Amino acid sequence: MNQPNFWDDSNSANKLMKELKYLKNCVEPFERNQSKIKDLKELLELSAEDEAMKQQISDEIVGVETEVNTLELQSLLSGQFDKNNAILSINAGAGGTESCDWASMLLRMYVRWAEDKGYSVKSLDILYGEEAGIKNVTIGIEGDMAYGYLKCEKGVHRLVRISPFDSNKRRHTSFASVDVIPEIEEDIEVQLNQEDLRIDIYRSSGPGGQSVNTTDSAVRITHIPTGIVSQCQNERSQLQNRQKAMKILKSRIYEKKMKDQEELMSKEYGQKQKIEWGSQIRSYVMHPYSMVKDHRTEFETGNVQKVMDGDINSFIESYLKLKPEDR
Repeated sequence: MNQPNFWDDSNSANKLMKELKYLKNCVEPFERNQSKIKDLKELLELSAEDEAMKQQISDEIVGVETEVNTLELQSLLSGQFDKNNAILSINAGAGGTESCDWASMLLRMYVRWAEDKGYSVKSLDILYGEEAGIKNVTIGIEGDMAYGYLKCEKGVHRLVRISPFDSNKRRHTSFASVDVIPEIEEDIEVQLNQEDLRIDIYRSSGPGGQSVNTTDSAVRITHIPTGIVSQCQNERSQLQNRQKAMKILKSRIYEKKMKDQEELMSKEYGQKQKIEWGSQIRSYVMHPYSMVKDHRTEFETGNVQKVMDGDINSFIESYLKLKPEDR
C-alpha cells in the first residue's frame, strides 16, 4: 500500500484493502483480548483487599469472555469461501399460499439478522405468490464471514401454526427450503507465465497456398502445469499461428478454471433435499406450543417471535461447534 502506484489499478487495490480489513479483524481482537487478560491478572494481584476493585475486574472478565467466545466462533470459519459474501435463496414448498407466506417470513428473518450484524442486503430475484407471500427469492448478503455463518442455514425449514388463511382456524404445516452459496469473485483475464509454456514449431501439413506446407510455421503450445495443449497451423505465418494458438490456450485454461470452480461450488452447495416431511433441519412451532428446534444440534428455544425477528445466532453457533462428522 505504500507503493506510489498502489492506486493505479483500483480493482486490485480494493481487493487488497478488503483482504487487509479481513486480516485485521482476525488479528486485532485476539491481540486486544490477550492484552486485557494480562492487565486483569495484574490488577487482580493488586486488589486483594479492595472489594470494589474486585467487582470491577469481575465485570471486565465477563466482557472479555464474550469477545473470546466470538473469536472462538470465528476460528471455526476456516473454509475456503467462509469469508465471502453470501447468496441466499428461499423456495416455498407445496402448500400454496401458506407455504408462500412462510417463505416471506423466512426472508424477513434473514434480512433482520443481516441488518443486525451490519451487513448489506440486495434483492437479486423474487417471484411473488398468487395471493400472498413469495414463491422464491434470491438475495445477496454482503459482509465479513456472511457465507461462513449462513451456510448453517442450508436445508428445509418447517412451520407449524394456525393458518391465518384458513377460515376454520385449523393447524397447518408448511415447508420452505433455504439454499446458500458463496459469492465468488472471478477474474476472466487468464495470466500465463512464460516459464510455464513450452512452444514447439513444426511444419504445417495438409493442403494450402504457397509456402504453407514448406515452412516451419505451425505452432503447438503446452501449458506445463495443467498439461493443456493448443495448436494452430491454418494461418500463413508463424506469428499468426502463435497468436491464434495462445488465444485457444487461454480459452481452454479459463474453461478448466470454471469447471474446477463449479466442482468446488457443488461441494459447498451440498445435496438438495425434498421440501417435505422428514427432511427438515429446523422446526418452528407456533401452535399448540411455542418452540424452535434444530434437529441437527438439538438446540431449542421457546421464544419463537425473537427468532423470527432475526435472532438466529445461537442456532448458528451450536451448528458451527458440531464436529464435522456430526454435521
